[in-house]
This record gives sequence, C-alpha cells and structure tokens, in this order.
Amino acid sequence: MNPQTVVALVAGTLFGAGLAISGMADPERVRAFLDVAGHWDPTLAFVMGGALIPMVVAWWIKRKLTKPLVAPLFDLPGTSRLDMKLFGGAAIFGFGWGIVGLCPGPAIADLAIHPRPALLFVGAMFGGMLLYRGCRMAIPYLTALRVAAETETQ
Repeated sequence: MNPQTVVALVAGTLFGAGLAISGMADPERVRAFLDVAGHWDPTLAFVMGGALIPMVVAWWIKRKLTKPLVAPLFDLPGTSRLDMKLFGGAAIFGFGWGIVGLCPGPAIADLAIHPRPALLFVGAMFGGMLLYRGCRMAIPYLTALRVAAETETQ
C-alpha cells in the first residue's frame, strides 16, 4: 500500500471517529448548535475551535517543507474571489445544513452510525450535485441556441 493511501486511511479514520465521538454526526446536536435564538448548544463550537489547533500546526509545518512528506507536490487550491456563485452556494449549503443538521462529512460518517436516514440524505446530496452539473453543462448550450435564434430573427 502506498504512503498516500495509508495517510488517507488514517486521516479518514481519525475524522470519522472524531465526528462520532464529538457529536458532530448527530443531527439533533447540530440543529441545537445552530439554534442560537432558542436552546443553543455551544458544544460544537469547541469541536470546531479544537480543529484550529492541528490546522495551525499543519500550516506552520507546511511553510517549512519544500514538498509534502508522502506526495510529489502540494496540491492547494488557489484563492478565489467572493462572487454570487460562492454566496449562493453557501446560502443553499447553510439552508440544507440547518434543516437536516448534517453536512457532507458527518452524513457520510452517519452511513455507519444511522445508515437509513444517512443513505437518503447522501443520495439526495449526490442528486443535487448531479443536477447542478447537468444545469452547468446545459447553460452554454442553451445560450448558444438563444444567440443563434436571435441571429436568425435579425
């Protein structure tokens, strides 16, 4: 087994165990965390805050490395600008998270903890991704048809 696979398995196991132990995979606890105007449960703020500690260490170590320990090069996303696509996606994500109490990571972890409701959510999540992909692919085609139709009428 190559080193990248081992690191992925260890990281995934830690992530899944952490979600289960902390309660972040429990939709009721997540909804209580998001209910800041009602019976707010602040415990997940400590989980999120706790995630900052290893990330600060990881970014500090990354700055000292010329290449990753188990990969040929760093594969980091570029900085993107704040645009309507980002705000719209964040709003839709937040709306779904608030209604269901799950986001993608905990939902996948819940496949092992609460398989039936998690499977429904994960299936719908992939359905939403496929719908977006289909719409994104259709827009240039529909735009070209509209431009062609406008050109014919002129």
